[in-house]
Amino acid sequence: MRKPVSAPFHFLTYLLVIGAYAALQVLQARGELSATMRGMLVPICAYVVMAVSLNLTVGVLGELSLGHAGFMSVGAFLGTSTAIALQDAVPIPGVRLAIALVVAALCAAVAGFLIGIPVLRLNGDYLAIVTLAFGEIIKAIFNNLYLGVDAKGVHISLLEDTTNTAADGRLIIQGPMGIGGIQKISTFTAGFVLIMISLIVIFNLVGSRAGRAIMAIRDNPIAAQSVGVNLIKYKMMAFVVSAALAGSAGALFAMNYSTVVANKFDFNTSILILVFVVLGGLGNMFGAIVAAAVLTILPEALRPIAEYRMLLYAVLLIVMMLTANHPFVKAIFNRFRQTGQIQLEADDEEKEAA
Repeated sequence: MRKPVSAPFHFLTYLLVIGAYAALQVLQARGELSATMRGMLVPICAYVVMAVSLNLTVGVLGELSLGHAGFMSVGAFLGTSTAIALQDAVPIPGVRLAIALVVAALCAAVAGFLIGIPVLRLNGDYLAIVTLAFGEIIKAIFNNLYLGVDAKGVHISLLEDTTNTAADGRLIIQGPMGIGGIQKISTFTAGFVLIMISLIVIFNLVGSRAGRAIMAIRDNPIAAQSVGVNLIKYKMMAFVVSAALAGSAGALFAMNYSTVVANKFDFNTSILILVFVVLGGLGNMFGAIVAAAVLTILPEALRPIAEYRMLLYAVLLIVMMLTANHPFVKAIFNRFRQTGQIQLEADDEEKEAA
């Protein structure tokens, strides 16, 4: 049975994110960040949110999902479409971005709920295969979806453009061409806030009664069910929260570019996010954040050696995986967790004595 992560470890995770944000803001203000690095700040934030949200499903719930990019795609397309539709009504970019992120999270949560109804009755490899199929279905839908907005409202068609959008309107989603002409309103600060919100939501969920039920299902579903834990209810809770966070990350990611297409959110993206989670450690949000940031920056850092870039990337990935799973490294993390847990128990005893 895996031990729950202690509160001091949560504090360290918050400190890491805040410290990294502050340091990068200082470097950016001094002009010491390259144009490439500045352009990667928002994608790094999006991938961090994707990593911690998938870790909720894979690490905390214990179910393997291979279609997480599908929820990212839902948020990217519907959140961006919302932002474009509100350009005239909401002229302030920050407010429009916030609305788009909320809409993206809600739409992805609904998608997570709908797919969770049949999927969460499965386990193991079967669940992984079905979530993989879901991701491919979502990609195919957005590849063939046309969505236009005009004075008469919203017009939707599939396979070919039969929306008949008026001249004063706009065809937002254009099938295989995706969405073009996007205003780049995503910012590094918005990404930082989204990461903090994601961590607060996940840590509070994991530390709650519902979180303990979710971890009980992960460790022994039969025993959990025998003491009255509703398996489907708590599985659905974790799955929907994970999907909602992935949807908001997708919207943040998409509105950092002028064009977004469905093929960007394919099976390879889901596997990349799973690599972040596995490398960082199952259930370890701190490790997932570090892994997501490092593995997003690494391919660009290796670009000067173009011929051997991906070969060296693969070698470094293997080395990092072996290092992260080395008994000595694990012992250090376990010692820190045990120290934090002992301190937490001592504080509780002092409060009870007082």
